[in-house]
Amino acid sequence: MNPFIEVQGAEVVFTTNKGPFHALRDIHLQVAKGEFVTLIGHSGCGKSTLLNLIAGLLPPTAGVLLCDNREIAAPGPERAVVFQNHSLLPWLTCFDNVYLAVERVFAATEPKARLKERTHDALDLVGMGHATHKRPHEISGGMKQRVGIARALAMEPKVLLMDEPFGALDALTRAHLQDELLKIVARTKSTVVMVTHDVDEAVLLSDRIVMMTNGPAATIGEILPVTLARPRDRVALAEDADYVHARKAVIDFLYTRHAHVEKFAA
Repeated sequence: MNPFIEVQGAEVVFTTNKGPFHALRDIHLQVAKGEFVTLIGHSGCGKSTLLNLIAGLLPPTAGVLLCDNREIAAPGPERAVVFQNHSLLPWLTCFDNVYLAVERVFAATEPKARLKERTHDALDLVGMGHATHKRPHEISGGMKQRVGIARALAMEPKVLLMDEPFGALDALTRAHLQDELLKIVARTKSTVVMVTHDVDEAVLLSDRIVMMTNGPAATIGEILPVTLARPRDRVALAEDADYVHARKAVIDFLYTRHAHVEKFAA
């Protein structure tokens, strides 16, 4: 595999009032261009910490991270992040929340009319074209997450990083947005790294599932390829033997071989 994202021996040690806390150790990971990879594990296993390393929001204590053969040393527009909290600015409309990101990335090279076109295209892509003039308090939680995803996609990032983007949503909204994400990624050919705690979500969305051991000093315990054909249909997959096998493998890793230890929870 020719890696688009590469993590080489990453370590993270935090300084705390109780002394050093070893969050991650010896992380080696390669992600191919256009691949959808999920990070899964119990609370405190360093999933979000690893995502923050790739985003450039956190420097590694040791090791090197690369994106498209360039060292990751800071955040950049080629790596867009979608958090569990949509992080929309409440005083701006949906349009303006997305336009703000578009302007930051493209204003130096494109006219204002093209920036507005990009913004409308991104909102249409996530089914939010009807809500351009609404503010965050006027739309549902699922719609806010759609706008957050639109804002990330509007930057045309090389990598889409998602930290439990559907974790705070009800089950039906979550399922609907998972299905929409599958369609969006199929159209955009995005490279995606996503943190989740949901086994079914990981199997439904992923090309590979990266399973983390418990913290502290968490590392990658196992990487499971998901060989299900795309496009994927959740109803059809419910009784698919390969789906059931992948789901069982993740559950076995998490709850049999690496059962959660409560005192290590973040």
